[in-house]
Amino acid sequence: MNMTSMVIEARDVTLRLGETAILRGIDLSVAAGESVALLGASGSGKSSLMAVLAGLERASGGSVRVAGEDFGTLDEDALARARRGRIGIVLQAFHLLPTMTAHENVAVPMELAGVADAWPRAAAELEAVGLGHRLDHYPAQLSGGEQQRVAIARALGPRPPLVFADEPTGNLDTQTGSAIMDLLFDRRAVLGATLVVITHDRRLAERCDRIVTLADGRIG
Repeated sequence: MNMTSMVIEARDVTLRLGETAILRGIDLSVAAGESVALLGASGSGKSSLMAVLAGLERASGGSVRVAGEDFGTLDEDALARARRGRIGIVLQAFHLLPTMTAHENVAVPMELAGVADAWPRAAAELEAVGLGHRLDHYPAQLSGGEQQRVAIARALGPRPPLVFADEPTGNLDTQTGSAIMDLLFDRRAVLGATLVVITHDRRLAERCDRIVTLADGRIG
């Protein structure tokens, strides 16, 4: 595969927290437009790997290049700038601001990132995830599935080329979780984004183009 088409290139990545080795020599390449599942049990290192690849955690060793940026050479401010608009993240916990409406939760981060049409784009993104009628509702007025739809709209609103989803259905019942994954894959296809899904659910992983299995901080 042409290496210039790679959105993620991780080589011999290690992560240590104190005396504990979390990641033990990870090699991973992900091509533009690909969907990849990082599959593993709790404690396998998959969420830690996502944090390193998303620039939220700094690797202890090895090299990480994401969207052409060498994360190892960037300070915290530069990492934040590298993420902005390029990387969208959907988490198991929705992390919506309780004092903001659905519309504000999606629009304000885009506005802070300098997106000129943040408010109409946020409204359009919420419409796309089926919440056009819930713009003025607060998170406490929304179901878990609706809150995750808002979180997806927030992550994809800036139209990032790379999206991470860490156990995105973990707080949802099976039927709602399935609908959320349909939505996430549909929106990702519309945007042409690369998608990395972190999950312990093999059925969910099998929806991706490729499955990468982690165990004890290594790729199996």
